[in-house]
Amino acid sequence: MSDPADERAEESAFVARLVARDESAYNELFELYERRVFALVFRMLGRRAEAEEITQDVFVQVFRTIESFRGEAKLSTWLFRIAVNLSKNRMKYNARRGAGRQTELETAGDASIALGDAQAVGSARLARPDEAVETGQLESLVRRAIEELEPEHRQLVILRDVEDLSYEEIAEVTGLMLGTVKSRIHRGRAQLRERVERMMIANIRGRAE
Repeated sequence: MSDPADERAEESAFVARLVARDESAYNELFELYERRVFALVFRMLGRRAEAEEITQDVFVQVFRTIESFRGEAKLSTWLFRIAVNLSKNRMKYNARRGAGRQTELETAGDASIALGDAQAVGSARLARPDEAVETGQLESLVRRAIEELEPEHRQLVILRDVEDLSYEEIAEVTGLMLGTVKSRIHRGRAQLRERVERMMIANIRGRAE
């Protein structure tokens, strides 16, 4: 098990390289987090082209503002905070334009990271998930169900059950109170279970007809 003090020292040295405009450090940062940032943004916005654009904007903003990083949170937490804020700003912009949210579920699978605990949450307490759908089908249903969650719940469920951030880290990323984070995740998970169960029942009925 790694020593937290060593991890902090290692991250501080890495941040110092970023502040010094070390190109190799930025390449490392991009390789480490680009896929996860894109997956988060894609699930929030539902549009691949926009997610690619915002992902690039995240790393541009990191380059421009790395001097403001004080190490009070982990670098990854700070990075996700930027991603969430830029995504929320784009969602507000789209809402003003009446663009709404368009999902591209058929391409979500090959561009995102594993669903992690979200899949377990989605199938929890269902009567017979193994008999209802195969693993690949269940994953697809969970993805669709996440897309249907209310935005304030969707982003928190993604951060907790897909990105595996702690409640405390999510509070830092979103600026929400810890109690609010926990209650919204609880409601979001309940919504997720309900939606997955409804989709599974619909699949079973469809095969029976």
